[in-house]
Amino acid sequence: MLPNIAIIGRPNVGKSTLFNRLVGKKLALVDDRPGVTRDRREGPANLLGLEFNVVDTAGYEDEDAKSLPGRMRKQTEMAVAGAELAIFVIDGRAGLTPLDEEIARWLRSSKTPVVLLVNKAEGRAAESGILESYSLGFGDPIPFSAEHGDGV
Repeated sequence: MLPNIAIIGRPNVGKSTLFNRLVGKKLALVDDRPGVTRDRREGPANLLGLEFNVVDTAGYEDEDAKSLPGRMRKQTEMAVAGAELAIFVIDGRAGLTPLDEEIARWLRSSKTPVVLLVNKAEGRAAESGILESYSLGFGDPIPFSAEHGDGV
């Protein structure tokens, strides 16, 4: 059985683009509109000779548990609880948002180890977002570009 790695973050940070890159095909929908991913999507991945099952999750939002975004959040929480590792993705160009900070607080309270990735890090536009990400407390962030494959 392969270990599970959950990709999490707020809407539109590039979770599904990273998922597609890791599984090697376009299994997850990618769109500029938030909320396109509503259910968990899983697929086998291989990176640097390591085989694992990667789980794409819906954007983590602070909403009532009975609403659609609230149910999507619950699915994300379940994915992290069942994972051996969580990849927390933030958008380097946008910098940290209050929702990123809320997700980080929740992740620090979970038992699942976390790796922080700063997406959209191509070029100088993401430099301040990369520096801000240290304040989340997950160690050195990994800058990358899910769309272009830089840093993956």
